[in-house]
Amino acid sequence: MKCIACFLTFYGLLLGASSFAQIKPCEELKGEIEEKLKAKGVTNYSLEIVPADQIKDQKVVGSCDGGKMKITYSKEKEKEKKQK
Repeated sequence: MKCIACFLTFYGLLLGASSFAQIKPCEELKGEIEEKLKAKGVTNYSLEIVPADQIKDQKVVGSCDGGKMKITYSKEKEKEKKQK
């Protein structure tokens, strides 16, 4: 009986935790990531919002829109920066 009660308690907590997770809008999350990068002094970078199914070898730094979209990070090279 204790085993069943423990299982039901664990299952209830698991379901309850998922309801607390919110789906964050991509632009909001991208802004938060940009703030963190600026605070660390990171420069010459690019953040892009990309559909999750189109991710190949990009570095993913965030997930938004319920996992449908990903935010990717890439470091810009100095040559590219000077040409702009």
